Amino acid sequence: SESSFLLGNAQIVDWPVVYSNDGFCKLSGYHRADVMQKSSTCSFMYGELTDKKTIEKVRQTFDNYESNCFEILLYKKNRTPVWFYMQIAPIRNEHEKVVLFLCTFKDITLFKQPIEDDSTKGWTKFARLTRALTNSRSVLQQLTPMNKAEVVHKHSRLAEVLQLGSDILPQYKQEAPKTPPHIILHYCAFKTTWDWVILILTFYTAIMVPYNVSFKTKQNNIAWLVLDSVVDVIFLVDIVLNFHTTFVGPGGEVISDPKLIRMNYLKTWFVIDLLSCLPYDIINAFENVDEGISSLFSSLKVVRLLRLGRVARKLDHYLEYGAAVLVLLVCVFGLVAHWLACIWYSIGDYEVIDEVTNTIKTDSWLYQLALSIGTPYRYNTTGSGQWEGGPSKDSLYISSLYFTMTSLTTIGFGNIAPTTDGEKIFSVAMMMVGSLLYATIFGNVTTIFQQMYANTNRYHEMLNNVRDFLKLYQVPKGLSERVMDYIVSTWSMSKGIDTEKV
Repeated sequence: SESSFLLGNAQIVDWPVVYSNDGFCKLSGYHRADVMQKSSTCSFMYGELTDKKTIEKVRQTFDNYESNCFEILLYKKNRTPVWFYMQIAPIRNEHEKVVLFLCTFKDITLFKQPIEDDSTKGWTKFARLTRALTNSRSVLQQLTPMNKAEVVHKHSRLAEVLQLGSDILPQYKQEAPKTPPHIILHYCAFKTTWDWVILILTFYTAIMVPYNVSFKTKQNNIAWLVLDSVVDVIFLVDIVLNFHTTFVGPGGEVISDPKLIRMNYLKTWFVIDLLSCLPYDIINAFENVDEGISSLFSSLKVVRLLRLGRVARKLDHYLEYGAAVLVLLVCVFGLVAHWLACIWYSIGDYEVIDEVTNTIKTDSWLYQLALSIGTPYRYNTTGSGQWEGGPSKDSLYISSLYFTMTSLTTIGFGNIAPTTDGEKIFSVAMMMVGSLLYATIFGNVTTIFQQMYANTNRYHEMLNNVRDFLKLYQVPKGLSERVMDYIVSTWSMSKGIDTEKV
């Protein structure tokens, strides 16, 4: 069965508790915060039926730093009397000095005479025994072997791990509700894993769709077409799953009625999810399609960015964690820079060649970049009669991203600069957006770091104040060490939180 124990500081008067494990908390009904700094003798659990001689023996064991064991009647937090087998053992350091007391507890109520308290006065011995057995069901469960079925249905912690290690489950997660066979619980391991897959594919969409539309990388590329079609199918499957997934109602209850689930999804995210899943690539796969319609459907692929709505649904899980917010802000900054880089290239690509006169604009940023890196545009007089050459797509994207990053971070080296009217208008708009984005993101980053170090600063300030106080009043060295031990051990448990206030 699970062990139950306390650790007490043997160097401070009344031996305050510095640690209690979960087993003791379950056994006594007290929370860990209630037990901290209380006496290791468990005097806070004494009651009118606790034997006075046993109390004195426990006290003497602690006073003499001895090892001993007792059968003692203590009271739980709800004032239920329980018999405990209590073992006390002093723990010594390398200098043979007792620094800690280890107190272990076992519930032995089953093996003692039924307890007669105020509520059971006048009861028969059999009635008191029945009540004792009923109250000790947890002990009986520990003594009986676990069934195989219980092992199979043990709660999976995968969902908790994927949700950034949430320690305390909401009320509805503690006991799985009964659902129809075709309905999936929204917090089960499968659904949580599936949500993470969808989230990763959403970021893939947010990065690749603007790039492919701007740089026209997929006109005749079957590999990209197949990959995007697979992603579209996965998102369509997600729509089907959403029609069969429970959700939490306004009162905190799990809604598993299929009709209510369908109505809720249709009223919220269905239209956006459907628009983002339409197979716009399939139109481009057919030959002899009008160029205008093809380019229209190519542009409509940007509608897939509506899938970012899925990220918005998950944000409330992560916003309470400083590190998660930090990563999220950096991702947003990078994503906006990527989108703007795609638009910046599209403007340059549109303006570099005048299609009416079939001449090249020498003031375009693309022409200037081509000259500077030694890959100029050239006119093909023998073949197609079109302009060819220029930088590679990789070089163009990296240069575009470099320009947008320097603009958003307000550095702006000027080696890539807007020259045409269209480029200047876009740059002005980007600077306005960038200044707001830069101030918001890096302002939040500063706040997050301040919050992360605020507790540490408070801790060191408190230690310095105590040290100065001890020096000022010339407190003896032994007592000073005990005071510092007390403060450090208290802080390590409470992390500076005022538990009473909370």
